[in-house]
Amino acid sequence: MMNPLVAEQRRETRRQGHGNVLVRPESPGSRDIQGRLVDVSGSGFRMAHNCSALTAGQYVTFAHVEARGRARVVWSRILEDTVESGFVVAD
Repeated sequence: MMNPLVAEQRRETRRQGHGNVLVRPESPGSRDIQGRLVDVSGSGFRMAHNCSALTAGQYVTFAHVEARGRARVVWSRILEDTVESGFVVAD
């Protein structure tokens, strides 16, 4: 349950995502990371995956059903059985 004292800080509306996401970090020797699209906004997206090596600040190339391009990892959190990461699409 969400804490009612925590104010919503999102600037854009999110809509539920669907389908697969493929990201590849832009560092040498990086491997593709496959996951599931959780939600999408006008400037970014969130995905669930199994790679705990993604860290804030990394740039990736990405492709999902709604867009493809380059993005920066804004945050990652490790949950019980999965990892979630939020991305902002780079210009």
